[in-house]
Amino acid sequence: MPKEHFKTHAPDYSLIFGFIVLIVSGLIMLTSASYFIGCHKLNNCYFYLKHQLLYGMLPGLIILFLLSHFNYHKLKKIAVPVLVVIIFLLILILLPQFGVTRGQSQRWLKIGGITFQPSEAIKLAFLLFLSAWLSKRQTDVKSFGRVFIPFVALLTIVSLLIIPQKDLSTLIIIISSAFSVYFIAGAPLLYCGYLSAGLTLVVALAIKYQPYRWERFLVFSKSSDIDILGIGYHVNQALSAIVSGGIFGKGLGHSAQKISRLPEVISDSIFAVTAEELGFILTAFLVIVYFFVAYRIFKIAFLSSDKFGRILAGGIGVWFVLQSSINMGGMLGLIPMTGVPLPFMSYGSSNLIVFLAAFGILINISKQTKIC
Repeated sequence: MPKEHFKTHAPDYSLIFGFIVLIVSGLIMLTSASYFIGCHKLNNCYFYLKHQLLYGMLPGLIILFLLSHFNYHKLKKIAVPVLVVIIFLLILILLPQFGVTRGQSQRWLKIGGITFQPSEAIKLAFLLFLSAWLSKRQTDVKSFGRVFIPFVALLTIVSLLIIPQKDLSTLIIIISSAFSVYFIAGAPLLYCGYLSAGLTLVVALAIKYQPYRWERFLVFSKSSDIDILGIGYHVNQALSAIVSGGIFGKGLGHSAQKISRLPEVISDSIFAVTAEELGFILTAFLVIVYFFVAYRIFKIAFLSSDKFGRILAGGIGVWFVLQSSINMGGMLGLIPMTGVPLPFMSYGSSNLIVFLAAFGILINISKQTKIC
């Protein structure tokens, strides 16, 4: 076997290319999806695009640039304080003077004139902490008392802070991503089985004690025609938008569903608007780009020069795939409808900034992968 050499080299340009395609496509579709809402509700047709660029894209790209040039090994030193700060912010959400309620959910934190979602930041912060912690516990990773119990305790603390926000989909992503880094670190399959059983129990209890989640499950499991003016309305409108797009689409800006029919057109439902306007061929191309980006992420993880990079990149890859799949799957009626934003396309500053930060880390890791 040839000897492996670890040294800094050019980043993964294929990952960067796929990333740019998603970013540009997202801005184009956000412009189209938000134009009507901005004009009629805010008398500012480009309000949402400007907001996304100023409060999401700009700070996110700055963070991406810094992290892509900051040796990712040094992130181990700040993993604990970053996690502590985000957990503190999650606690602040529970306080009326800081937490902001939209609809029936209190997921946003307002400090001064800035409003953001700490639940988005905890996805990356928790992965960063677990990757640093588990990479230092290689001799103990199979220990029940020294690793498994603390892992479950940490996961429980984070979960208890997310549960009051009534954001089950985010909780599933956080737990599943945490499972993935634990598995990549070398956790025994038996422990992974315990964790999977625990996740199943959490989901079952969440559905039982929140009736609307059970209703969504019924819509998915039986028929999308169940209460099409009520709980089944969103998925029916999404499917209608996707089907009406046909092979070539209605043309950019010509979606009919986004005008007073399809809920959450600029966030959760932007994939449906994309399919209606661009059609099957271009939408399928975007889905392929998502798969391609995921492939490059996992390749970076596989070729990482150390355990920390391998665990962290793998965890980010699972997170990216899960969030993308949950959003698209919900719009297509393949899984129960949830409120998960589509990475790099949905409106939302917090989600965009955190994903840009994650990709900055991936670019940095890709510059230090193994060369055989």
